[in-house]
Amino acid sequence: MTDSAQSYQTDYEIPVRVRLFRALIRPLFRLIFYVICRVRITGRENVPKRGAYLIVINHVSLYEAPFILAFWPHAPEVVGAVEIWSKPGQSTLARLYGGIPVHRGQYDRKVFDMALKVLKSDHPLVIAPEGGRSHTPGMHRAQPGISYLVEMMPVPVIPVGIVGTTDDLMDKALHGKKPWIEMHIGKPFRLPLVEGKGEARREGRQYNADLVMEQIAQLLPEEYRGVYGNNQLTKPQA
Repeated sequence: MTDSAQSYQTDYEIPVRVRLFRALIRPLFRLIFYVICRVRITGRENVPKRGAYLIVINHVSLYEAPFILAFWPHAPEVVGAVEIWSKPGQSTLARLYGGIPVHRGQYDRKVFDMALKVLKSDHPLVIAPEGGRSHTPGMHRAQPGISYLVEMMPVPVIPVGIVGTTDDLMDKALHGKKPWIEMHIGKPFRLPLVEGKGEARREGRQYNADLVMEQIAQLLPEEYRGVYGNNQLTKPQA
């Protein structure tokens, strides 16, 4: 653990009401997904049985979060766009389930502080390194925040590729098509140490963020990989 991480000693407490809500909503969401979709999950054996780790996902639409929260072996914490906490319906679920709201595209020290408290308290945390929804299957380039977080708290990273969560998922389901929705869980890995200062350090963090996304890309079909379709972002330069 780094010296910076050691300063975060306050436990992240999950209120009893939140634990009770999660115990009720997770099986309900699983039932809903089974009714409206055909569900396929691979790699369950790669999920650690205990301890802190990061669950990193591709982010096409609003459906990834409830899908992974419903089917993950234990209820993880989640980082989500702050807008979710203000939209009708979504806001109620967000407040009841709990989580860490983040302003997309902005650096927010409070978000990193809370995420570090979650990991310090041995809870898994879900995060989408792209920093926002792509709306189409192809992944966008990752923000470097994921690398900074691992630098502060060097926990294992679990890549998860999610397929089928396009914006038209519910429309397909309501028209009786029962679309496939898939979760492919990769093996845990660790990021290399970021060294240097200034621009070199910033480049190192972006490189690590790209490494995370390429691990996710390996779990996805070609049309979902986007800018990570050919490993060009992290290939050594000739």
